[in-house]
Parts: sequence; structure tokens; C-alpha cells
Amino acid sequence: MASHNDDTEESGDAVTDGGVVEEQRQTGFGPITRLNERFGSDFVESSQFWLPPFLLVGLFVYGAIIWNVMISLTDFRGFGTPDYSDLDLEMYARALSDSGFVDAAVNTFVLLIGFTLVTLAIGLGLAILIDRNIRFENTFRTIYLLPMSLSFVVTAQFWAWMYNFNNGVINIVLTSVGLDRVDWIGSPNIVLWAVVFALMWQFAGYAMVVYLAGLRAIPDEHYEAAKVDGASTLRMYWRVIIPQLKGSTISASVVLMVFALKAFDFLYSLVGGYRPPNGADILATKMVREAYANLNWAYSSAIAIMLFLMALSIVGPYLYYQYKEGHL
Repeated sequence: MASHNDDTEESGDAVTDGGVVEEQRQTGFGPITRLNERFGSDFVESSQFWLPPFLLVGLFVYGAIIWNVMISLTDFRGFGTPDYSDLDLEMYARALSDSGFVDAAVNTFVLLIGFTLVTLAIGLGLAILIDRNIRFENTFRTIYLLPMSLSFVVTAQFWAWMYNFNNGVINIVLTSVGLDRVDWIGSPNIVLWAVVFALMWQFAGYAMVVYLAGLRAIPDEHYEAAKVDGASTLRMYWRVIIPQLKGSTISASVVLMVFALKAFDFLYSLVGGYRPPNGADILATKMVREAYANLNWAYSSAIAIMLFLMALSIVGPYLYYQYKEGHL
């Protein structure tokens, strides 16, 4: 009998232990349980998918930004190890007193604003024309959007051939009608506008697609109401339709301005190096030139941080606007 009770107790212990183990499997151990309670089990279980890229981005993107900030506070010239014991804002003060930096900053703002406004205007005009139920709409939309698929390097090479002083198509056309040749790339007075026009050619199709989507989202009743009120086509678009394209304008503007800040490779390919004419020297080209030609790595890092802050000042308000609209 005693033996039978002992067997029963042992059997009961096994059952009890099994229940404890099963309960631990269900609830998890200490740290995992606390994470589940705080963030939810789905968050913890999915961490194996989002945590590795999160760590990689944190190291190679944000870590690189922080390191770049640190270098900009030194006098590092590209040799040896940066001295982090004496950090100051000397490179930023140098930039503000550097006439070359000021000229590059002005050119950057002119490119940013001029390119964005011209591209938005052309894109809006194309969108309105295509929205009026023209024949071969899909064909025209594809033709206008095709340049967007090209890289900056391909576009720059194409326009470098077009702008060529001796054999470029544009100058051949000018001379054929009795006009003088124009040095589109070499003249500091017009080179920036030549760049704006070339970039507009590449991105006007993108602005057209964004505006076309906005136009197609406007109810037909708005058009009919404007016509009933006796509004002309021009007044109807100016007073009724275009004000409703605010979201499309903001979205397209942000993308275009960010691309304008990234125009280094376009200018590098267009002028054949990172020493463009003074009229087209932007912050991106000056940043690369200071690093690789002048070996002023700390100064180049300071310019890079300023470019980053410019991009952040564009993207930040847009993200806040999207958040206020409930899209984030």
C-alpha cells in the first residue's frame, strides 16, 4: 500500500510539474513577459524581422550622421585620426565667411525654387490637357513620364550633347535661323537656368502624374457647378479646381526639392567634373570638391550637415502635415 501511495505522489508531482512547465510556456519567462505586456505579443514575435534592419539603419545611416557631425567639429583633413578632444564650430563659421560657400548656397536655393516652380507649372499644364479626355491619353502620359525613368547621369549626358557649343542640336538650330551660338554650359549667367530646364524636362512627367491623380479625384459635380455659375474655363480652374490640388502640390514639391538637393551627379556629368562654372556651383558640388580636391574633410562635413538640415527642413514639415491630416 505504501508503495502504491508513493507511486501516486510521484505521479502527482509529475502532473504538477508538467502543469508548471506548460504554464511557463504559455506565459513566457520574465523579460519576454514584460515585453509582451508592454508592447504586445505581435510586436515581440515580429522583432526577428524588423530588428536586424533597424539596427543596420541605425548604425550605417544615423550612426554615420552622428559621426559626420563629430568630424565637422574638428579640423580633420583626411589623414590620420580625427582629434575629438577640441570640438568647436570653426568650420561652420568658416562657411559663413567663405564667399564660395555663399555663392553655392544662393545657387542651391535658386535651383531649388526655380526648378520646383517651373516643373510644377509645366506638370499642372500637362495634367489639365490630358485630363480633358484627349485621344491617345495613355500614349502621351507614357511619353511624358518616360524621362523620369532615366538616371541623372543619362539625362546629363543627353543634355550635354544638346548644349554642346559647336555640335549641339540647340546651337545648330539657332545658327540655322541666323542667331549666334550660345555657350549654355560655360556661361555663368545662364548655366544654372540650362540646368533647371534639363531637370524640368526629366521631372515634369512626374508632376503631371501627381496632378492628374488629384484632378481625377475631384468630383464631376464641381466642374458642372462652376459651368452653371457661368465661370469660364480659365476661371473655373483658377478659382475652383486648382485650390483643391493643395495636397498634390505639397507632395510633388517635397519630392522635387529633395531631388534638387541631390543634383550633384547631374552637374558632375553635365560639366565633366565637380568644378562647374561659378553660376552652377551648388552646395553638393562644393562639398565633394572640398573633400576630395582640397582635402578639407571637416569643412566638407560641415557643408554636408547643412545640406542635411535643409533636407530635414523640407521633409519634416511635410511629415507633420501628413500626420495632422491623419495619413501617418
